[in-house]
Amino acid sequence: MSPVRIAVVGAGLIGRRHLGLLGADPDCEPAAVVDPDPAARAALPGIPAYAELADMLAVVRPDGVIVASPNRFHAEHVLRCLAHGVPVLVEKPLADSVADGLAMVEAAESAGVPLLVGHHRRHSPLLAAARAVVRRGTLGRLVAVQGTALFRKPDDYFERAPWRARPGGGPILINLIHEIDNLRALCGDITGVQATASGATRGFAVEDTAAITLRFASGALGTFLLSDAAASARSWELTSREDPRFPWHEDEDCYVLAGTDGSLGVPTMRLRVYEGTPSWWEPLRTAVVPVEREDPLARQLTHFRAVILGRQPPLVDGREGLATLRTTLAVTDAVRTGEQVEIG
Repeated sequence: MSPVRIAVVGAGLIGRRHLGLLGADPDCEPAAVVDPDPAARAALPGIPAYAELADMLAVVRPDGVIVASPNRFHAEHVLRCLAHGVPVLVEKPLADSVADGLAMVEAAESAGVPLLVGHHRRHSPLLAAARAVVRRGTLGRLVAVQGTALFRKPDDYFERAPWRARPGGGPILINLIHEIDNLRALCGDITGVQATASGATRGFAVEDTAAITLRFASGALGTFLLSDAAASARSWELTSREDPRFPWHEDEDCYVLAGTDGSLGVPTMRLRVYEGTPSWWEPLRTAVVPVEREDPLARQLTHFRAVILGRQPPLVDGREGLATLRTTLAVTDAVRTGEQVEIG
């Protein structure tokens, strides 16, 4: 079978990673790259390059498109691909607003064209193993969730892409949306949030630090601490060993899920459960849940290929991506209003 030909819109940090995976996968090939920056296009020799998506679609008919452009262009680029009947994998967040996200979802459903949202950690064996522990009831009834995403982004992260220092580019939409999606996958829907945020450390027009409380539909409660200006290893990137570009801190967790019968640290996968009657007087037996580590971004590409070929439905479809977007934007509303925000 011929390789699936996939175009990439956006030649930034994540776009280049997608292009690298496409080039390394014998079942896929990069059909084209779209980016308005001439230097970005020139840095990718051997791949047909275009400044605008419309120009590319007028010449190239890819089997699928990965939209990795800045967040504010997601709706425009996805809607154009859907209008041409081309399956789309759009990087998270689905859109900048719920209204735009809903328009994208409805357009995909109306056209019958697959729309996959790039919450690539859903393809992580770690997340799948942790989800299985929760679903089996090993922890008992889930009671409390604690999460952190604390890391120090270098200054050139913002210099290379100035949009990241402007509204829509802060860590709530760039990073927290990953965590919200993970927690929804592990613990179920989130029905209410409270939050406070600060941009005092970097002085940008967007937040660099946020503290959040979460209420789950199950009745469980959670807290989450987020910062892209904190020197800490307690983040998925630095603990999961799923992206070789990051150093690995093997003894740190970024999530703790606690139930009535036990608790699970993720991604160390340390499971602690009572051997007898649950009580703080009783010892907790400790074990490690075995997991085979794989690159979830590569697994996501394999899945997208299967979606394009009609062999699988999207694991994270537009509706699921919209639910995660709605929850994440509720956090921004809670920061803005200082009040608890209910999520319908």
